[in-house]
Order: sequence, then C-alpha cells, then structure tokens
Amino acid sequence: MASTLRNVVVVGGSYTGVNTAKELANVLPATHRVLLIDPHSHFHHLFAFPRFAILPGHEHKAFIPYSGAFAEVPNKEQHARIQAKVVSLKPKELTLDREWQGSKQLPFDYLVAATGTRLVSPSNMPSDEKNPSVEYLKQFNQSIKKSKSVILIGGGAVGVQMACDLKEIYPDKEVTLVHSRDQIMPVYNEKLSEIIKDRFKELGINFVGGSRVKVPEGGFPVGGGEPITVELQDGRALSAEFVITATGQTPNTQWLADLPRSSEDSLINPKNGFIRVKPTMQFADPLYPHLFAVGDIADTGAHKAARPAAPHAAALTRNMAAMIQGKEPTEEIVVNPAGIHLTLGLTKNIIFRNPNLKEGQTEPSFNLKDDGSADMNIEGTWARRGVRVSRPEEYHL
Repeated sequence: MASTLRNVVVVGGSYTGVNTAKELANVLPATHRVLLIDPHSHFHHLFAFPRFAILPGHEHKAFIPYSGAFAEVPNKEQHARIQAKVVSLKPKELTLDREWQGSKQLPFDYLVAATGTRLVSPSNMPSDEKNPSVEYLKQFNQSIKKSKSVILIGGGAVGVQMACDLKEIYPDKEVTLVHSRDQIMPVYNEKLSEIIKDRFKELGINFVGGSRVKVPEGGFPVGGGEPITVELQDGRALSAEFVITATGQTPNTQWLADLPRSSEDSLINPKNGFIRVKPTMQFADPLYPHLFAVGDIADTGAHKAARPAAPHAAALTRNMAAMIQGKEPTEEIVVNPAGIHLTLGLTKNIIFRNPNLKEGQTEPSFNLKDDGSADMNIEGTWARRGVRVSRPEEYHL
C-alpha cells in the first residue's frame, strides 16, 4: 500500500515542523502520506535547554520521543517519522544521509521546509541522540556549578533567561550579561528592556551594554572554574570563570544548495539567508509552487520565534489541501507585531507584545506573572507532543 501513496514531506521536526506535519495528516486525503524527517532521535524541547543546562536533575526531560507525532491523526499507520538528514534537494526528489525503506532517494509531490536555524550551545546539542545530549547538559551543569562567576554574551531571550535562572539558582555567584547595545532585546519596545533591567537589579545581575565582545577563534574555554578574560571592542575587559555565548543563529538552508533557481536571489534572501516565501507560505521562486517553508527558516518579515510561526502551519495546510483538489492557494498569513513569552527566573515570567501601529496602538501590552515551575511544566509539554507520562522513569524514554 505504501508504494501507491503520494508523499508529502516535512523537513525539520522542531515546533513548527511537527505542528505542520500533524495538521497536514489531519486534513490531507487518504491518497497522501506525511513523512516527517529530522536527524534527531527525539524532539528537542529547545525552550528548556537553557534552563536544564543550569538546573540539574531535569536534563532528560528536554528530549521527547517522536512516537506521539501522528498518534491522533486519521490513517496514522501510513504516516511516518524518518530519523535522517536531508543532504540535497531536487524539484521532486530529495536525498537522505542514510537509507529509508531501501533507498536514500525519496520522491515527493509536496515538500515543507521547516529546518529553522542553528543556535549556539547550550541551545544546540552536539549529538542527534538523546543519551549523549543528556550527558552534555550534565557536563554544562557541572562547569557552571564549579565556577564562582559567569558572563553571558548576548542580550536576547536566551541570555536574559539564563542570567535570571543562574542568579536565582546560584545567588552567591557573580552573574554578568554583556550586550552590544544599551537596550536589551531591541526587537521589542523599550519597555521590555526596562522591565528586564529592573529584574536584573532585583536579582543582583550585572549588565554591561554598549560594546561587542571579542570572541576568540574557537570560542571561550568550556571547563569552568578557571579565570577567563573577556575583552570588549571598546577596550573594557571583564573576568569570569565561565563564559556562555548566547548570540547568533544560522539558517539551516545548506541542503537547498543544489536546487535550481529562476534567478540568483529568488530562492534565498541574500540579506539574511532565509527562504523567500509568498504570504501563502509557498516558495517565492516561481519554479516551485509545490514547495513551502514555515517557521524560522521562512523569510516572512516576522520575528523569529515559535509564537509568530504558529499561524504558518494552518495557512500552509489549507493551501496544500486546495492545491491537491486542483484549486488555487488563497490563504495568506498576517504578520503581527513581535511578541514573546519570556521567563525571568524559575517562576516569574512575562508575556509581552509590541504595539500594533497599524491599529493605532502606541504602547506595548504585557502581563507580568509568577506562575512558572522549575521544570517549565514539562509534563504538559510531553502531553502536547502526544506522550503521556505516568511515572518519572518514563522521562528517560
């Protein structure tokens, strides 16, 4: 039966990729199967990595089995999750780094790029397998534990959240966040920076802004416990026993290198490296109406985060379903002002959204809360991924 099914491939099994695969499997006709491709053995709960790299005892909970990906969709037996990496792409066929059902080549009718961006450690694991990744987080934990002082480089969400967690878990450690600008998280209205700086003062976190760090080739030492000098471009120098770099993200588009394009920059935006898309989430290149991109890899103009990407899957699913029926794709996404759910310690958190200038708003909206948990309500995250946990040892699956 499988050989007669039409393949709809989703490349990338993070938040938006998994959600897209589920939505497609729920609405596509029985003639089509959804294949979710990702090199990781488990779903990587990226939002938990920065905290579990600091807070010991929870590392294994950040890696969730993919077994629940298609657990509640129609014809669930015909859909599949493939642990592999896509190494190259042709208009109607992709190549995997390992065989699946006897071949590395996989033909498809439709493809969704959901490969996101490559982050720096500890938001990126050095292994695709769960056990080595858990050990990596444990080693990161130990390096922090034996260091009396920590410098975080980067005033984005990861840097802010790790700084707050560090100071709350280890109040006796000296924690410093260094950022190239005076405004923290400058994508957002300045009010968020003010709230974060107030929280830093409350916790006793040092903030050094206005200059970039000179990152040595090969990065900073990772062992922890020995003095490290951190030089800024304006001549200032800081010292700590452990340095965490929390800057930068690289688009995962290398697998598209061999795909022909109608013009030099019709496929990838040369200014940022992301895939050019139409509001329908189709590739903007006119050669590929059957190729889509969602999430961080798509150049939609939205801020790169899971929350702005949430509508991508719904729009794409409606459009692909229409195309399979021989209709035109008409569903378009709307890019809203940047918003974020940000932790400011183990329990404190904020939901923040920039003002919608098109609607005449001039002030941001935000809600400061104190309802978080140390493990970031991980049981609910596993349940949303289709995996119910009834015993603690099941988090080791």
